Amino acid sequence: MTEKIRKSEEEWRAQLTPEQFQVTRKHGTERAFTGAYWDTKDPGLYRCICCDAPLFRSDTKFDSGTGWPSFWAPVDESAITYKKDFSFLMMRTEILCARCDAHLGHVFPDGPKPTGQRYCLNSASLKLDTETPASPSSEA
Repeated sequence: MTEKIRKSEEEWRAQLTPEQFQVTRKHGTERAFTGAYWDTKDPGLYRCICCDAPLFRSDTKFDSGTGWPSFWAPVDESAITYKKDFSFLMMRTEILCARCDAHLGHVFPDGPKPTGQRYCLNSASLKLDTETPASPSSEA
């Protein structure tokens, strides 16, 4: 298991843009159809904006029509953690980076096969690494 990354609020603020801080550290949400990656089709590996941990591969990304980047599976189940979210008078499942506890978005059971899951993320919580192959089978 990778060691947890813990920083003070001041350290996170110094590292992140105001929007990235609001989304990842304060559990915010960017507006639909405004994030950098909602419609990106570039191949690569999506990493946590806070700690660089690998989270999702572009070959699991799909167009959910929601305006947020959506994936049907993380790179590995150990990359994320799940937390019940009762905000806005509804029950949702929040997803967090397992390494630094950054808020990434939510997961819903209405995604495509093979998992049936829709990991609905905020672009502000991600950075796309186009140097890393999109799928494990294409790695050298």
